Amino acid sequence: MEEQKFIKLLKEGTNHAYGQLLDEYQQKVFGTCISFVPNQEDAEDIAQEVFIEVFNSVAKFKGDSKLSTWIYRISVNKSLEFIRKRNTKKRFGFMQSLMGNDTPIDRSAYFTEFNHPGIQLENKEKSEILFAAIHKLPEAQRIVYTLNKVDDLSYQEVSDITQKSISSIESLLFRAKKNLKELLHDYYKKEGN
Repeated sequence: MEEQKFIKLLKEGTNHAYGQLLDEYQQKVFGTCISFVPNQEDAEDIAQEVFIEVFNSVAKFKGDSKLSTWIYRISVNKSLEFIRKRNTKKRFGFMQSLMGNDTPIDRSAYFTEFNHPGIQLENKEKSEILFAAIHKLPEAQRIVYTLNKVDDLSYQEVSDITQKSISSIESLLFRAKKNLKELLHDYYKKEGN
């Protein structure tokens, strides 16, 4: 079906169009969410939020980009929003503990539970280390690296989603790879001692 016609049916609230949207984008959205938040339950919750946002906002969709680009952008934003909220809760809990509040807090890093379904068991430890290193990258580098290297999107698709130029994408990827190399080198150096 032509995209403009499909968008029109979505804006009209057609059940068939919503079903087709879910069929076509459910795995893509989940894949993006789990790339940023490698925990299956959390990624599923975020993916649900993405579709709720899509359903609630499709009437405002202007068509300035492709529908898929718009949905990816929502997926990335919802994933980052989740990570920020999680980090804020950890900081708040840590501050409470400093002030003598007896509330127990979880001081473990967010990525202690690594539950990405696409990773085979024997590669789980290496993948855990890689995803933890990716999580330490500055946000812009993390987004571009994840979309390009983990979700396997082209530079053009990453550019459309992030609304950055392709040269900017290339630069961010270069710095992300350099930073990951340093982070992973430091990790393996520590492990060797």
